[in-house]
Amino acid sequence: RHHAGSTLRAHEGAASGPAAQPLAGVAGMDVSSHQGNVNWAAAWRAGARFAIVKATEGTSYRNPKYGQQYGGSYNAGMIRGAYHFAIPSSSSGAAQANYFVDNGGGWKADGRTLPPALDIEYNPYGATCYGLSRAAMGAWIGDFSRTVHARTGRHPMIYTSTNWWRQCVGDNAALGMNHPLWIARYSSSPGPLPAGWSAHTIWQYSDRGRFPGDQNVFNGSPAQLRALAKG
Repeated sequence: RHHAGSTLRAHEGAASGPAAQPLAGVAGMDVSSHQGNVNWAAAWRAGARFAIVKATEGTSYRNPKYGQQYGGSYNAGMIRGAYHFAIPSSSSGAAQANYFVDNGGGWKADGRTLPPALDIEYNPYGATCYGLSRAAMGAWIGDFSRTVHARTGRHPMIYTSTNWWRQCVGDNAALGMNHPLWIARYSSSPGPLPAGWSAHTIWQYSDRGRFPGDQNVFNGSPAQLRALAKG
């Protein structure tokens, strides 16, 4: 199974070697079953203050390490969240949103839980845009979002890359109004953003570095990160 950014390096490349951590912002990480049982105390000592954990993919896969990763990051003191790897060609946005929420993608206003996240990126199993037109892809994401919002009270964060979004969603700016952007770009800056967003919330800047999994930075202060979590 795949994880946030697992298709990015193959399609978009990256700066050679691990990217340096940006100086501004709050350091964090994202993980999936590929990282196994994570040493969360060590990640905390290394400076990670938030973690986003893969919960589900499509409507048939659940991360077998989800409990250790989601609960372990919280117990170490981090703000944590969950994400869903979308397969828009396999079932509706609503079906995948319900599967996600039923299997770890919930939310509570404890100030330590990020809004659920949708990972929508290059198709690891076939056609780049999953066989959908731009309009159909935008509608699929909207269907997923409405269902998550109805179930949790939060609009999901959207994980994507600008290049994929331009190709598969296009210039639809509506989704940027209510959804925090988790942008993926393995370079020295987040670069231009997809239509509808004037700023990113989280930047996944490398798939290697001092933390297990992918390296991320929140675009703000610790207090602002807690505010995002609390809603």
